Amino acid sequence: MSAANTSAVSAVDGSLLAVARDLGKSYPKVFRPRDRLRALGKLLVGIDNIDSVPVLSGVNLEVVRGESLGLIGENGAGKSTLLKLLTGVLTPTKGSVEVRGRVGALLELGAGFHPEYTGRDNISMSAALYGLGADELREKLPEIIAFADIGRYIDEPVKHYSSGMVVRLGFAIVAALRPDLLITDEVLAVGDESFQKKCVRWMEDYLADGGTLILVSHSMYHIQKLCRHALWLRQGEVAAAGDVFDVTQAYLAYHERKLAGTPDRGAIAAQGIEFHLVGFDVNGVDQETPVFLNQGDTLRLRARVRSRDGRVPTVAFGITRADGTAVYGVSSEMDGVAPYLDSADTFVGEIVFDDLALLPGAYTIKAHPMDTEGVRLFDTLERGIVVRGSTREFGLVRLHHRWGEASERLLRQNMAASASSDSP
Repeated sequence: MSAANTSAVSAVDGSLLAVARDLGKSYPKVFRPRDRLRALGKLLVGIDNIDSVPVLSGVNLEVVRGESLGLIGENGAGKSTLLKLLTGVLTPTKGSVEVRGRVGALLELGAGFHPEYTGRDNISMSAALYGLGADELREKLPEIIAFADIGRYIDEPVKHYSSGMVVRLGFAIVAALRPDLLITDEVLAVGDESFQKKCVRWMEDYLADGGTLILVSHSMYHIQKLCRHALWLRQGEVAAAGDVFDVTQAYLAYHERKLAGTPDRGAIAAQGIEFHLVGFDVNGVDQETPVFLNQGDTLRLRARVRSRDGRVPTVAFGITRADGTAVYGVSSEMDGVAPYLDSADTFVGEIVFDDLALLPGAYTIKAHPMDTEGVRLFDTLERGIVVRGSTREFGLVRLHHRWGEASERLLRQNMAASASSDSP
């Protein structure tokens, strides 16, 4: 699916609990004191064109009742900003957002708690903010205290709590309220292992009972365990959205490529080397975010190579699994073909894999310009792909095969028997 313009969850059934359309958030540039004064002055005189930095842009999102959505991305990608926009803590700079039903939010550590009040007092205050009456609170108070399991600290000021105890208390309140929509930001990263397991069990029961969850976590294990869909934010924009396993596999593959290191394109061009890549697209997409394909689709790779002195380069393509295992590699020199001249100094090498034989999984595609003889390698660009599909086969590729005659005969007999039993 197109991550930039497609909702993470399709509203095919049930009612929408959260909707965001072209959502964006920007903050004024206030790195120095005089920047703050300038921004304040413009606001006071009604000038809208304040210099600002976008932290979130073009996010479209629909969350249906009963769904579970994981938000993933690097630090600073905009995940917490998106949650604050969904919960009304922040107002959008652009676009719109609407959330319906009772929302339970666990955002910043200790948010909503008064540090001077005791845990018991903060429970009462939070319950009032959620609209609970005195009788309902009196009924739920033992359940909240038992879930938090912080012992005598329930009557101590919250400022004496550890970070884990604060999360325990906050989650216990939300668990007792059982909101229509639960929004959490890295809750499971703070608590100890026993509390994490308790929270996971509660979330699983909550989802089984029809609850709706938006979960932010750097733990792909918890995202895959608790969520059916995922949305990957990168530099404030949606990099990918859809099935949780597709998106998390793409995200993990991106990090593996990042750890492996990518060359500085500007530095390579400045070196004036004999051949260097100026573009590499996969099925028409020239960007680092992964391309999603289905098993058996067509894979088209296109690399643009700049030649310093006009010589015709060799173009090589390679495919590896995300863990670096080599799958396949070929060059134009091996097959006796040559890239075509696209402009005065740029050549294009293009290769097409019909009926892609790769088994489902995350892969890295590499392009390399080499000298005319196919001996020296000058540059590398990488792109990610995720192959989707359901199969019980294992390995890297699907090899065309057939069984022996006896096995094939038995297979045809079984198919014929199955067809006759299905007919009326």
